[in-house]
Amino acid sequence: MALVDLVMPKLGESIMEATVLKWLKQPGDSVKMDETVLEIATDKVDSEVPSTAAGVIEEILYKVNDVVPVGTVIARIRTGAAESTSSKPVFFAPVKETISQPVQEAVVVESSQPQTSNGSSNRFYSPLVLNIAASEGISMTELESIPGTGNEGRVTKKDILQYVSGRKTGGQRAGIRTATAEMVIPLAKVEPGRQTTNDQQLTTYTGNVEIIEMDRMRKLIAEHMVRSKHTSPHVTSFTEADVTNLVLWRDKVKKEFEKREGTKITFTPLFIEAIVRCIKKFPLINCSLDGDRIIVKKDIHIGMATALPSGNLIVPVIKNADQLNLVGLTKQVNMLADNARNGKLKADDTQGGTFTLTNVGTFGSLMGTPIINQPQVAILAVGAIKKRPVVVETPAGDSIAIRHMMYLSMSYDHRIVDGSLGATFLTAVAKELENFNGDREY
Repeated sequence: MALVDLVMPKLGESIMEATVLKWLKQPGDSVKMDETVLEIATDKVDSEVPSTAAGVIEEILYKVNDVVPVGTVIARIRTGAAESTSSKPVFFAPVKETISQPVQEAVVVESSQPQTSNGSSNRFYSPLVLNIAASEGISMTELESIPGTGNEGRVTKKDILQYVSGRKTGGQRAGIRTATAEMVIPLAKVEPGRQTTNDQQLTTYTGNVEIIEMDRMRKLIAEHMVRSKHTSPHVTSFTEADVTNLVLWRDKVKKEFEKREGTKITFTPLFIEAIVRCIKKFPLINCSLDGDRIIVKKDIHIGMATALPSGNLIVPVIKNADQLNLVGLTKQVNMLADNARNGKLKADDTQGGTFTLTNVGTFGSLMGTPIINQPQVAILAVGAIKKRPVVVETPAGDSIAIRHMMYLSMSYDHRIVDGSLGATFLTAVAKELENFNGDREY
């Protein structure tokens, strides 16, 4: 008999930790090779961790809601043992303190010298840190003022608990260095109808209401959207495209395409194909910012916003989209969309995007003002395709015709993408779609 360590697996290039959501096995339970032992979550996607050996669960080292670094031993499996083990689970639970904080308009906090982290610009907060901050009434602005000791300046569980402890005692907040200036940070105001206690804030509502708690994914989406707007000065440009040739071509080939390729062709891969061609002409759209440095990405990884049955949104990524033909793009789009809806996405499927497409027309919208998917600098939205009478130019002169029209909008980070580049790129995509070759092969 031997003990085999089950470790937190590597979940993606930029993912350093994951939160334990649910243990499906307990000490004493038998487990087969590759059988799911627990469910975990990152800020992008939920995943399952399979067993790396067959045997009996000897001990569990972390409990639900613990945040565990990648590569850390999370459980041990005794191999060659058919009987149940008597070992009890070992839990390392965070020490959580409840504070009493009187409500006030603002508090003066001593600010440190400029920190090496980018604050709200690129800072990542684990779900556990966000939960602690929410339960202790720490606003996002206040959270950004806490120096982090984790990787790349991240705020760890230890950092925020130390901060909470310092705030409770009323002394200097732990980890804040000697100040050269003062910064006023507003605390949450009590709105009419709110009642407060010493250790938490309760809200009462009048009238006929239903209260729905945000699920974990919705909380993360909300935090990402707020952080993106706070990070990037958003500018949105609009244009429209006559996509009649594209619509007629798809109508003509879709049955044969499905019969030959075994999958349906939607408009999404056609849009992505046009975007990729334009990115090659305007590579600065495919970049990110690191402080004062512009990181131009040579790889083109297109994210596509996908609605889940729960109503939440996730963005799986088509890697190296420029290296795929239309058939390859179609199969990737359909596979990732199906996996997203069925909860089968892997953590790496949502990592590394360099540009994002969102199809707001799926739900009938004519246009939208999308929020940038950080750390990218642009996101393009396509609206519903509608038949409209428009003026068309012919050799015989202008005439009015019924055409398939679509609005396009693109939000971009004005720190790096100016109106000239943003509008020029968006217009180029529209022209690609308008000039679609209706006689092409797929």
